[in-house]
Amino acid sequence: MAFLNRMKQGFGTTFSFFADSWSELKKVRWPGRKELSSYTVVVVVTVLFVTIYFALIDLGLSELLRVIFK
Repeated sequence: MAFLNRMKQGFGTTFSFFADSWSELKKVRWPGRKELSSYTVVVVVTVLFVTIYFALIDLGLSELLRVIFK
């Protein structure tokens, strides 16, 4: 019987977690289409710049190591 009570209590906390999560999601102010588009552009441009930066660093270090160990 104690096992069933623990199971019931465990499921109760799980359901409580999901109910609390749902109520918190209702409070969120979701971005509109225009905001979402601008945020997406910012993320894509940032990722491109970071990718180019690390590619240039990698290329430079590769060439440096090739000169050193040649």
